Amino acid sequence: MRRPSISVLGQALLFLIPMLLIGYVFKRHETSALLLFFGFWFLVYAWILKSYKQTDFQFWIAASIVFRLALLAALPYLSDDFYRFVWDGRLLVNGYHPFAELPGYYLSGELTVPGINQSLYGNLNSPEYFTIYPPIAQFVFWLAVQVAPNSVIGSVIVMRIVLILTEVGTILLLLKLVRHFGLAEKRVLLYALNPLVIIELTGNLHFEAVVIFFILVGIYFLVQSRVASAGVSFACAISTKLLPLIFLPLFVMRIGLKKSFILYLSAGFTCVFLFAPLFNLEIINKFGQSVELYFNKFEFNASIYYIVREYGYLTKGYNVIQTVGWKLAVLSTSLILLYSFVPLKLVRKDGKWILDRRFGSIYLTSRLPQAMMWVLFIYLLFTTTVHPWYITTLLMLSIFTNYRFVLVWTALIFLTYAGYSEFAFVEVLPLTILQYVVVIGYLAYELLWIERETSLA
Repeated sequence: MRRPSISVLGQALLFLIPMLLIGYVFKRHETSALLLFFGFWFLVYAWILKSYKQTDFQFWIAASIVFRLALLAALPYLSDDFYRFVWDGRLLVNGYHPFAELPGYYLSGELTVPGINQSLYGNLNSPEYFTIYPPIAQFVFWLAVQVAPNSVIGSVIVMRIVLILTEVGTILLLLKLVRHFGLAEKRVLLYALNPLVIIELTGNLHFEAVVIFFILVGIYFLVQSRVASAGVSFACAISTKLLPLIFLPLFVMRIGLKKSFILYLSAGFTCVFLFAPLFNLEIINKFGQSVELYFNKFEFNASIYYIVREYGYLTKGYNVIQTVGWKLAVLSTSLILLYSFVPLKLVRKDGKWILDRRFGSIYLTSRLPQAMMWVLFIYLLFTTTVHPWYITTLLMLSIFTNYRFVLVWTALIFLTYAGYSEFAFVEVLPLTILQYVVVIGYLAYELLWIERETSLA
């Protein structure tokens, strides 16, 4: 690795300072400080990308890993989800099924579970709901508590080590895949150094890091024509968080019916195997309740849903989420299926949109990350909840494309933290509107006015 210049080392230091302050010092209700330092951090990130030289590539890859390691001992101040991770892990270690009962049951006095107490319960953000985390996530929770049974920060460090390892794997896989597709190595830095990715996945301990890793492993196996192995990897992604299920319909039109059958069979058997330890009809019912509540109760930083909700207030006088949330999910699913199975491959070239009829497996496999990006974008447009970490997967997929609207989104979605006070959350709707106007506007600009080859394939 070439020795970095003084200016590059200075950039790395300027990058590190706001990262450490956000990771270790500021609480999520300290809005002014958070937004100021995140904005500065993102500007340094943009400066690094703008002034990047190929000779510094290895340094920045190594630095991206060091930056993540620098957050190893941080207690996540911007998210309290990790308390539920520890809660589920302590239940598992002591032989209790995490889906069996609501958290309040264990404080009723009928039984005593080591580490399950009022102090931990008071930090849970949704104690009135069943857990929603699939088996691979639950395994990591169990491992973290097994290693550090009596320490929340100890369990956090164990989970963060797992996430950092998957992030390192992600960066290496991105490098392999951009080279395979003949793309510039610099694209890897769009993900590896992105401040939102670093703070939300490594810092705030969100398991999209694991999901992204397994999705990339699956794509890597596909380009190597190892279809059954790709199925196993996509099943692992689904068994970490359910969202990657939305990608499965894409494969029929892109790798062919025979290969798709092998992939689905492999993924199905793997999911059955991984979910088996958590399986029984009562548990499925409770898990289903959690999924249903997600679409019928939770709302955060939405786009189309908020427009529908405002119309509901005007016409009905109340929040229509219970009747609209699932309908938007059905509409989103229908659009995803339509996009997946109708073979319209629109390509914009030389200022005109044309129908591209190349359906060879090599061509379509190379387009797969872009197709996955559009599918996920459709989902995010129609869902009732879009947390900042949800778009990290979208960013990863976008680096294989010519679109940069997701990069703009990673800068703006951090504005959602402006809604937190010390005791409550009240969404700042003008900032939400600003976020989506800019992001959708920039996407429209990329689609309609940038003179380069772009595609909706």
